Amino acid sequence: MPKIIDLSRELYHRTPQYPGQPPIIHGVWKSHDEAFADSGNVHGNSVMYFTMPDHGGTHLDSPRHFSATATPINEYPLENCFVMGTCIDLRDIAPGAEISPADLEAAVEKSGDPIQKGGTILLYTGHHERTFPTPAYGTDNPGVTVESTEWLAAQGVVHFGIDSMRPGPAGDVNSLVHKACLDVGITHLESLCNLDKVLGQGPFRFACFPLKWRGGTGSPVRAVAIFED
Repeated sequence: MPKIIDLSRELYHRTPQYPGQPPIIHGVWKSHDEAFADSGNVHGNSVMYFTMPDHGGTHLDSPRHFSATATPINEYPLENCFVMGTCIDLRDIAPGAEISPADLEAAVEKSGDPIQKGGTILLYTGHHERTFPTPAYGTDNPGVTVESTEWLAAQGVVHFGIDSMRPGPAGDVNSLVHKACLDVGITHLESLCNLDKVLGQGPFRFACFPLKWRGGTGSPVRAVAIFED
């Protein structure tokens, strides 16, 4: 049996969300008791509901997030959502600092695992475990630069992932990183967690299938790392 590591944040009512975006709301539409009464005391099937932005929780950005004419999430290639991946250790990067191409290159070399062409690379900064769910989770993450994004694309990945709410540090650099993703033809995943469980374990199969939102700019995913026997 393969070993599956869950890299996704748990979703719950009012879970920390990107500043300025709608909150994640989760509630009871009909309770078991209410459904039981409505059915004439025959059965009680409870139903819950949720509302959230398409960039809520652990999620994949579609190219449509970067441009109104780019590929929406419902047309994003599913082949890109089941790929080989590796994880690199960037915990020595200070909170709020920029991750340079040299930082990435050194971390890849230290890992001993080559970047998987046509795959993904997950950037373990330690930000999630250091700050979640405090306010600092949404403010002081380290992140890649435009040059780092270009470097990652040049390695042949289809996307990269990070354990924070944004790929770049807060501010203008983050917006420019999003634009750079469009320019170089890759995307990224945000709000990953549990990357400590895959660090140093070698290459793995990475799955991150999105919901099929028509015209969506992104989607929550259940991101997992799969280690075959």
